[in-house]
Order: sequence, then C-alpha cells, then structure tokens
Amino acid sequence: MSSEVLVSRPHYDSRAVAQGILEKELPVKPEVPQLSSGSATAGYRSAKYTPGEWFSNYHTILQQASTDCNGGRTIQRESKTLYQDTEAETLDTQADGTRLLGNRLQEIHYWKSELQVHIDRLRTDTESLLALKKRLEKALDATETPYAISTDNLNCRARRLGPDLVRDSVEEELLKEVDLIRSVQALLKRTTAQVVSQIKMNREAKQTLELDWSDKYQAYNFDENSGRYSNMSPDTRHHPSSAAVQDQVSNCTSWTKFTQDNLSKALQEEQTTNSLRLLVERVLQETTEDLTAQCSRVDRAFSQRCVELIEAKTQLEMKLAQILEQIGVQERNIVALQQAIHNKEAPLRVAQSRLYLRSLRPNMELCRDPPQLSLEGEVRQIDATLASLHQQLSEAKGSLSHLEESRITLEKDINCKTHSLFIEREKCMTHRKRYPTISTLSGY
Repeated sequence: MSSEVLVSRPHYDSRAVAQGILEKELPVKPEVPQLSSGSATAGYRSAKYTPGEWFSNYHTILQQASTDCNGGRTIQRESKTLYQDTEAETLDTQADGTRLLGNRLQEIHYWKSELQVHIDRLRTDTESLLALKKRLEKALDATETPYAISTDNLNCRARRLGPDLVRDSVEEELLKEVDLIRSVQALLKRTTAQVVSQIKMNREAKQTLELDWSDKYQAYNFDENSGRYSNMSPDTRHHPSSAAVQDQVSNCTSWTKFTQDNLSKALQEEQTTNSLRLLVERVLQETTEDLTAQCSRVDRAFSQRCVELIEAKTQLEMKLAQILEQIGVQERNIVALQQAIHNKEAPLRVAQSRLYLRSLRPNMELCRDPPQLSLEGEVRQIDATLASLHQQLSEAKGSLSHLEESRITLEKDINCKTHSLFIEREKCMTHRKRYPTISTLSGY
C-alpha cells in the first residue's frame, strides 16, 4: 500500500438532502502530522478514519436524528389533525349518505305504492272487461234465437194460400226485425272487438307497471340493505370498481319521468276502460230495448192480423150459411117449378085433345063457337104458362149454379183463412213465445 496519507471525503446525508435540509459545516481542525512508524504500519494507518471524521460522522448522525424527530413530531401533529378531521368528515358523509338512502327509500316506496295502486286498478278493469266480453258473447248468442224465430215466421207465412199470401203489416214488421237483429249482431261484434283490444292494451300496460314495480322492489331491497350497513357490519367488503360510473345509468329526472310516463299510460288506459265499460253497458241496454220493442210491435201485428182473419172467417162462414140456405131454397124451387111444368102437361093434353076432336066435326059444324075459342085460349094460356115456367126454371138453375160457385169460393176462402189463422196463431205466435227474455238479451 502507498505510504501517502489518505484524505477523507465529506459526508452527506441523503435523507437530509431529500428534505432540503442543508448540513452545517463543522469546523475542521488542522491535521496534526503524525509520526510515521515506518512502512510496517502504513497498512494500518490507511484503513482508519481520522478523529475528525469520527466526530463529524456521529455529529451528523445526531443532527439527522434530531431532524427526523422534529419531522416525525410534525407529521404526527398533522396526521392527528388529518385523521380527526377526516373521521368527522367521513362520519358526516356516511350519515348524509344514510339520510339520502332513507329519502330514496321513501321516494321508491311512494312510486312503488302508486304503481301497485294502478296495477290493482288495471287488474280490476281487465276483470270487468272480461266479464263484459262474456256478456257481449252471451248477448250475441242470444240474438240467434230471435233471428231463427223471425226467419221461421217468414218461411211459415210464405206457405199461406191464395189471396192470403199478402205483404201485410206483419211481414213488414218481421222484415224490420230481421234487419234490426243483423245490425245488432254487427254492433255487438264490433263492440266485442273493441273490448278484446282494450283488454290487450290493459295487460300490456299492467305488464309494464309490474316490470317497473319489480325493478323498484329490488332497488328498494338493495337500498334498504345498504342503509342497514354500518362500520360494525361484518358483511361489508371492498369493491373498488363499484364507484365507477356505470353505463346507461339514469338520472333522477329520467328515473322519475319513466315511472310517470308508465303511470300516465296506465291512467289513460283506465280512463279508456271506464269509457268503454259505459259504452258496452249502453250498447247492451239499447240493443235489448230495441229488440224487445220490435218484438212487441211484431206481436201486436200478429194479434191484429189474427183478429182480422177471425173476423173475415166469421163473415165468410155466415155468408156460406146463407148461401147454403139459398141453395136449399133454390133446389126446392126448381123441384116446384118442375112439378108445376109437369102439372101443366095433363091440362094441355086435355085441351089439345078437345081441339083435335072438335077439328073432326063435319062441314058446317066446324064452327068457331065459344067452346072453340075457349079451348084455343086455354091452349095459348097453358103454352104461355109453360114458357114462363121453363124460363123461370132456367133462371132458377142458373141461380143454383151461381150459388154453388159462391159456395165453393166461400169454402175455399174459409179454408185459406183457416190455414192462415193456423199459421199465424199456431205456428208463428206459438214459436214467438220462445223469444229470449230481457236478461238473456242483456248477456246475463
């Protein structure tokens, strides 16, 4: 090793430099030259620090330790102030968060209650519409009976005979009844379609409210559990990513507007349901009243027609009795006329025989004497009487023929009236007794 004396480098504390604290330079005493003991001790001298370096080193350590103590006390004061302040601030922030969670729970509970109210209303409205739909279907089915009765009445009356096949007030009322029933059926079908459509809308609105209610129910449970968390809760854990802003997160305005829009839609459907329910009730009432009123008009027309038929049949029967009586009288009259003509044959033969015998008188005896004149007058009288009797007999036979024709016509017309009365009273009016009641036509 070299025999030269090594000069020590100045010592720097890196922590002091980092904290910006400059070291105070210690006074360096002049080095006292030491006696050299020769080259044998050169290795030992070169491996040692000088006393100055020793003093400088431990003074530097003491100074650094004092600086560290002062810095530590400063950091302790600042730390105490900081954790005291942050402790209070954290507790205040946590209390404010708990309070806001409570307010949020009240708000969610309010909207959840509103949703539940409208869900129940929509459920009730839907059930009432289903009941009205069932009534409409029953009322529509009930109209088939009046339609069958009316068409059967028209078909039966089409089998009337002869002059009774007339387009009377009964047929006109029946045709009106058929047209009315068809229009009522069309109206009931349209109303049923409206009810079915509204039921679908109510169910869609109810499903939307139920989904919103379900979301709020879950949110309420989450917020309720969140509000129960405290610093002493054992089930809390760190979730570093939970504070990050999530995608598609709604704000308070859009959150409230979403529920309000759903409730507005539900309220609109409720109002539409109420209007439709009133409409259905009015339709059922008016159609029932129209059908029963028309049925009464048809029944009155049938009754009036039966009265007319009975009256006409009675008059025809009375006239037939008179005709039959006249036929009997006329037949006896013909017999009397024939007997009278027969009775004139003997006097005519006597008179003609007398004239014949007297015509055989000879010569001047063939005289037109009073007996001759009397006989000639008698023959002329009998001939005239016979001619009158034959004429009267011919007229009597013609009258009897006309009476027979009238009898046949009257009997045919009476048969027609009897047949028509049977159709009107036994077929049609009996069938109309099966006309549905008011409650059946109303869908009950």
